[in-house]
Amino acid sequence: MLSALTHLALEVKYLDRARDFYTEHLDLEPVAEGEREVVLEVGETALVLRRPDGVPRGGLHVHYAFATGADAYETWEARLSSLPTVAFDFGGSRSLYVDDPDDHCVEVGTVAEADTDDLVGVFELVLEVESLGDAVARYRALGFEVVDRGDDRRRVRLRGPMDLELWEPQLGIADARGGVHVDAGFATTDPAAAAEAVAPDAPVEQVDGGVRVREADGHVLTFVEESR
Repeated sequence: MLSALTHLALEVKYLDRARDFYTEHLDLEPVAEGEREVVLEVGETALVLRRPDGVPRGGLHVHYAFATGADAYETWEARLSSLPTVAFDFGGSRSLYVDDPDDHCVEVGTVAEADTDDLVGVFELVLEVESLGDAVARYRALGFEVVDRGDDRRRVRLRGPMDLELWEPQLGIADARGGVHVDAGFATTDPAAAAEAVAPDAPVEQVDGGVRVREADGHVLTFVEESR
C-alpha cells in the first residue's frame, strides 16, 4: 500500500543548533528554511527539524537510521570521531549511533547496495507503542510485514518501504528510545484508504496532496498520492 517514506519530523529546541549538527557532522544540506522548520533531503525522504510551537509537533527522542554504502563504515567512523558514538556489528552490516543535540538517536548503517559514502535514505524508524499486538495489527493493515520479534517479545520489526520497529517503552542499542508523537509521511496510491486502514476511528485532516491522521499511539501519519 505504501511506496516511500516521504518525511520524518524531529522536534528541536533551537533550529540553528540542530541545523549545524546535521550539516557539519552528517553532510546534509537544507532545501528549505523558515522560522519554525529547516528541511533537509535524504534520498526520497525530507528530514524536518521543527520547533515545538504548533501542531503537529515533531517526534521526541526519535531513533531512526540513515543508509550508507556497504564499504563506508571507516569513512563515517572518521567523520563522527569528534562525537561520542556507539558501534555495533550486525554481521552483515555495521552501524554507528550518535545522539543529536535534541536527544534523537541517529544511526548510520552500512546497508545500501550503492557504492557510496553518502547518506542515501532513511532505512529504519522506531516508534514507541503501548500495546505491541494492537500496533502490529495497525501497521500490517498498511502493508508492513513482520520480519523479526525481539527475544523479550517487547519489540517487533516490520518491513515496508523502509523498516519500522515498534517498541514497548525500553532502551535499545546506544540507549535509544522509541519515538513519541512521531510525525511521518508516506506515499501511497490511495491516501484515504491508508488513513482508514491505520486509524479507522480517527478524524481525517485534508492536507496538500493527501490526508493526515493521528493513530492510537499518538503518532501523526500523513499519506500523500505517490508521483506517477
